[in-house]
This record gives sequence, C-alpha cells and structure tokens, in this order.
Amino acid sequence: MRWACILLPRLALDGALRRCADPQAPLALVSGGRQRRMLHAVNPPARALGLRRGMALTAAQALVHGLATLDHDPAEEARWHRFLAAWAYRFSSQVNTRWPHALLVEIRGSLGLFGPWPRFEAQLREELRQLGFAHRIVAAPNPVAARALANVHDGLAVEAEAPLRRVLGQLPVERAGFAPEAAAAFNRMGVRQLRQVMALPRDGIARRFPAAVLRHLDELTGAREVALDWYRPPDRFDMRIELGHETGSSQALLFPLRRLVSDLAAYLAGRDGGVQRFTLMLEHEGRTDTRVPVGLLAPEREAALLFELAQGRLEQATVPAPVRAIALVAEELPAFVPAHRELFDERPQQAVAWEQLRERLRARLGEAAVHGLRVQADHRPEKAWSAEGGEGDAPGAMSHRPGWLLPRPIPLRGPPPVELGGCERIETGWWDGGDVRRDYRVARLATGQQAWVYQPVRGGDWWLHGWFA
Repeated sequence: MRWACILLPRLALDGALRRCADPQAPLALVSGGRQRRMLHAVNPPARALGLRRGMALTAAQALVHGLATLDHDPAEEARWHRFLAAWAYRFSSQVNTRWPHALLVEIRGSLGLFGPWPRFEAQLREELRQLGFAHRIVAAPNPVAARALANVHDGLAVEAEAPLRRVLGQLPVERAGFAPEAAAAFNRMGVRQLRQVMALPRDGIARRFPAAVLRHLDELTGAREVALDWYRPPDRFDMRIELGHETGSSQALLFPLRRLVSDLAAYLAGRDGGVQRFTLMLEHEGRTDTRVPVGLLAPEREAALLFELAQGRLEQATVPAPVRAIALVAEELPAFVPAHRELFDERPQQAVAWEQLRERLRARLGEAAVHGLRVQADHRPEKAWSAEGGEGDAPGAMSHRPGWLLPRPIPLRGPPPVELGGCERIETGWWDGGDVRRDYRVARLATGQQAWVYQPVRGGDWWLHGWFA
C-alpha cells in the first residue's frame, strides 16, 4: 500500500455550497445553452424533492418552487481542485491532479509522521468534512489501481499484489478506467468484469483494441510504471466568493469572510507557511473595488486569529457602495515559526497569549497604536529608543534604565532623594546641538517611589526623568 486516491464526486457542487449560508436549502448547478438549460448537479435536499442531473431547468422550477440555482463554472471547479491539492500537500510532497475530481497522494513516506493508515485516513476524512467536500478514499499499491478502485469502493485498503488482482478482477469494465469505446466493445463481447479482460489473450486484445487498452491494463496491475507530475503550491493565495446579491452590511460579509480565512489557513498549513499581509477586495457594481488591507507584526496561520483581525479591519473600513463579491488575496507568505511554549504552560486557562493580544489590539486600535521599541546607538535616554512596527529588541545593557521615561525631565521638588545605585555619567550630543552632561542615579523619593534622577555634571538641582515599576 503506497498510494491513496481521494475521489471528490461532488467537487463543483460542494464548492458552490460553501458559499451558501444554508447548505440544507435545495440547490442546483445549471449548465447548457440559453435555450436549453439543464441541471448539472443537485444537492441532497433537491434530490429528495425529485430533482435529478440532466433534468431541464424549466421542469425543475415547476417541480420545486423557489429553487436556488447557480451557473456551473468549470474554471471555478478547477480552482477548487487546485485548492484541495494544496491542502493535500500538507500530508505528502507527492500529490497528483492528473484525473479530474480526484487527488493521488503518495502515503508510504507519510505514515511515520501521521501514524498507521487507519489513523491517517481518519484525519484526512475529518479535515475534508470540515472543509465541506464529499469524498471517497481508497489505498492501493499503485496510483492507477487506487483511482479505479475509488470508482466503486470507499475505505478499501489493499497492501499486496495478490489481493490487488483479486479486487481489481471484480471491477465492472465500465468503471475500470477504460475509454468509453473500449468499455462498450468489451460489453458487446459479453465481458463484464475486469477479471474476464485479464483472462483474454494479450495478442487478441492487441489486434482488436488500441494500444492504450493493454497499457492501461498493465498500469492497473502494476506491471507498467506510470509517470506522474507532482503538484507544487503557488506562492500566492487568491480566492473569491460571489454573494449572489448586493449587501451594504458588514455583518452579512462575515460568513463568506470566515470561509475565505478558513481556506487561507488550510492553504498555509499545506505549505507549512504563514501570512503577514493580505488584502480583502470588496467588489461593487460599476465602481472601483474597495481594498481592506490586513497586516500583522509576525507571520500567523491560525484561522480564528486571522478571522478576528480581518473582521476588525472590515468593521472599520468605509464601504462606498453595496458589495456583490468578496475576495482574499495574499501575496506575502513567509515561513512560519510556531511560538515557543513550555511543556507545562503556567498561563491561566483564560489568559491570551501575548502574540494574539498584540494583534487584537492593533486590529481594534489601529496599526499605529501598538508598536515595538528598538534600541538606537545613542546614550541620551530620550534618543536611545525608537518606535517601530515590529517586535523590537531591548539589550540587557539597558536594563538598569527605567521602562517609563518621561517626555522631558522635570525639576524634582521636596527633600533630596535617597540614592540606591551607582552613577551613570552621560556626556554626549555636542555635534548635533543636543549637548547633555548629566549624572544619573536610581533613587527613592520621599513618597517611597523608585525613580531615575540626575544632576548636572558640575552639581545643581535634581531632575526627574523616569519611573521604575
């Protein structure tokens, strides 16, 4: 057992249902020309009302009043196929999208990381269920056999060649992956199962059928290797959801926004990366799109945090017109390094990690309201620190200085302070007009507070410049 095939029988429909706030409402995908519109796919509630694939749209609307319909877009279906390939890339570096509605994943190299196949398969199914895609999963020794067996099986896992030939032999010829013309010719010969095809003389098959038939038969049994191209995730995430109606309420955009952010988080997990900046594009009818930028101080990929930040930015944005579609575009996808955590975390259960608190404050108060501090090469206290958008740093050499520095020194009134530490003399700044000559000390004031005070080098009054916690 080396390959898993994930078959997605309702890929286009499931992709459309992810846009719907109520997936239990009857829905049909429609295709065909303007004069003859047909049902391309229907969801289970619509099927329970008697609707079927291939039914005329007029007949379906007569049968189900108020039926919701969406146009089937093959390009949109292909985008969902690529999205799920990016998701599967998280589990294996060898992912193939050769067959429509299916993903082939090499699993032998991943079993050591994700556990034995039953546990690995359960994780795949759970994540696909959360993403909202119906599926069938089969594991087999070669990729072509896994793809064919997925046509009729779900949950089957074949590990050896002998059981594989036995299971393949039970496949109906029309479900074994042959071209429709070849499958129809076998049926006319009375050959109904693949084991009967295997029993036919090879020279007879070669005379009566194209070379592709024997080639496919050898690929099914593993006698012939098949060359596969491997999927590589792009360095850009771009997903869009059309609302189906115009809305001017930011609350109405939260459902599609949550979907987009969840897809972004799944994509980032697949490529083991993070996102530091992304943009929400709000599309309007006849107007320029509204851009809502979302920036973070460090790469993140947790869906809940990304959604909370995007929601905060969206609620603060000025939207000039009703919105008919929303898109999420992320072009900066740096490497993601998980935050360091102790094995036994002593934080209270309800406490918020500093990284999350920092991003929440920036989302609520604005990007300029929260910033880091960085040490500069200047001994003057008022010039030794600078604000910046990143984390900043604080070398230990500056630890004897207070964390609370006053905007400017003020005269110290009252009794002289009690000195608690050594003197730090600062004589600098003569070259830029900011000349200072001071002797700083840590001292306790008459009020009991611990302060940072100084005197001019040649003596004089005390000045207060900062407080210690």
